[in-house]
Amino acid sequence: MARAAVKAREQDKKKAAAQPQRARARGGRRKHASGGNPNQQLFFVRMRRSAKPIYLVLAVLFAATFAFLGVGSGTNGLDQLFSGLNIFSSNGTSVSKAQKYVAKHPNDPKGYRDLATAYEAKSDTADAISALQQYTNIKRKDVKALSELGGLQLTQAQDYQTQYQDAYNARQLVSPSTPFMPTGKLATALGSNQVEQAAASQADTALQDLQQKVQLAYQNAVSSFDDAAKLQPGNSNNWIQLASAAQQSGDSKTAVRAYKKYLALNPDSPNATQIKQLIKQLSPAPAPAKKKKK
Repeated sequence: MARAAVKAREQDKKKAAAQPQRARARGGRRKHASGGNPNQQLFFVRMRRSAKPIYLVLAVLFAATFAFLGVGSGTNGLDQLFSGLNIFSSNGTSVSKAQKYVAKHPNDPKGYRDLATAYEAKSDTADAISALQQYTNIKRKDVKALSELGGLQLTQAQDYQTQYQDAYNARQLVSPSTPFMPTGKLATALGSNQVEQAAASQADTALQDLQQKVQLAYQNAVSSFDDAAKLQPGNSNNWIQLASAAQQSGDSKTAVRAYKKYLALNPDSPNATQIKQLIKQLSPAPAPAKKKKK
């Protein structure tokens, strides 16, 4: 039994020594020492080599970003980075920042210009008008700012006009019993509805206030566009803006004058026919000729 075991071990050793020779005889490849696929290892080596330039570019960009944001130089670079990523933040100066600048420099038009822009970004037309008026009081020859001011004032006038129309419609519902109230001696005997009368009085006051606001806003818009047109009489855009604002405000005389100025500068305008019709409609009718006495 012992001899048989020894022979078996010797045969196993001979078989193990013969395996590499048989594999080479068959043309096979030797396995990688680590047990993996040598081609796969080569692939990752090549990939690491090709990635080196990318790593270098990223490193340069990272260093440049830190230098631009001022990281390590005392400035809050990360705050700037994240504030730039905030899609809801508005570009330019904020209202509070512009107000602080105006408080420190009340005679510098830049502060009022920035404040008007900040208010416009918030759709605060009234405050934007106020800031832009202060700006144009200092920069009286800024035609662009005057046209912008006129546009804001025209928008404000249209908003007030919408509010007036809504208030007028509401006023009709304040006294629902008025059409059914008797007249004459019976009405005197019954008296008026005190509740409806008080509500109607408040509604009438609100209507008068809005009516005044509409008229004033239109007048201001016409005035701003008129100033711009006088500063640049050769700019046809100023005249057409003035004409439109004056027409909406009911100032037919100014509208006709502005439309004529516009046509004089643009006789070949594609809208010349329509503008001529507007001039004819807005112009006062000629007085009837007096008959000569025989």
